[in-house]
Amino acid sequence: MIVIMGFIKTAAGEADRLQPVLSTMMSESEKEDGCIRYVFSRVVNDPDEIVISELWRDQAALAAHFKTPHMASFNAAIAGAKILHVSVKQYDGTGAVTLMGAD
Repeated sequence: MIVIMGFIKTAAGEADRLQPVLSTMMSESEKEDGCIRYVFSRVVNDPDEIVISELWRDQAALAAHFKTPHMASFNAAIAGAKILHVSVKQYDGTGAVTLMGAD
């Protein structure tokens, strides 16, 4: 399993402007073969910070994701946005331990 975690800090109000792009990216990505979960969320204490959380079956599924039209549209929107900081990292999710709740 592949885990992607990221953070995008935007200028004031920019995350609101990006909301439709984020919504489309989430819904289209979750339709992809190999996408287990794809979520954008906002930090409660900082609505101008976007959190990216993704789970992918494998590297091949993630590689295919990077070639989709919705990924190209997302990248174009981000390129034109007022971004103050971005950090997105990929992790090899070789195991999981439930910390709370059921699977």
